[in-house]
Amino acid sequence: MKAIIVDDEPKAIELLKSYLEHFSSIELVATFRNGLKAFEFVSKEPVDLIFLDINMPHISGISLSKMLPEGIHIIFTTAYSEYAVESYEIKAVDYLVKPISLERFSKSICRILTPAKETAIERDKLLIYVKSGFETFRLESAAIYFLEKDGNYMNYHCENQKVLARETIQEALSKLPNTFIQTHKSFIVNIEKVLSYGKSELNLGKEKIPLSDSFKNEVFNQLENNTNC
Repeated sequence: MKAIIVDDEPKAIELLKSYLEHFSSIELVATFRNGLKAFEFVSKEPVDLIFLDINMPHISGISLSKMLPEGIHIIFTTAYSEYAVESYEIKAVDYLVKPISLERFSKSICRILTPAKETAIERDKLLIYVKSGFETFRLESAAIYFLEKDGNYMNYHCENQKVLARETIQEALSKLPNTFIQTHKSFIVNIEKVLSYGKSELNLGKEKIPLSDSFKNEVFNQLENNTNC
């Protein structure tokens, strides 16, 4: 998700930038102290989210919001509470009154990210077809905890069963939703099942799965993104 910040106060911009570092799924692509410059940018470049101050020179945040292309999420950030009613008439995602705490900011971000997570949950309900010997098993992906490589086979560890399939790790990953991630040369884990994690392993309750250095950064990023909201 691509975001921009529009605020005539440099300190306000720096604060929001520091808060956005907690959300790896949001990419800050530009900041502006001039609303008209921001409008020129969004008219040419794709933007999903805009943090918008209201009282600014040249053009107010309210006026700018009415000029923006449809589909952009707007979060107003202002020192004044009297514009709240008008902001909701514009269908802004949220209205944050300065000073803005990280906790309040996070709740606002979650209003945007939660629908995407709900879509991911629907994908997790898809059935995964796994061929084992002469049988084909229909596995609900949300019921799969982890996969373990066993020679030329992958062992699917599910809630109530194990299924051994002749396939590679890459073949398994290609049919699994994005809640699954490789953690080791021999393991794939459903991050929704991770209860806790350390530097070298993931705790799934009854099982502890190794985490190798080559996959660590990607795994940590996905776990962080998965638990933001």
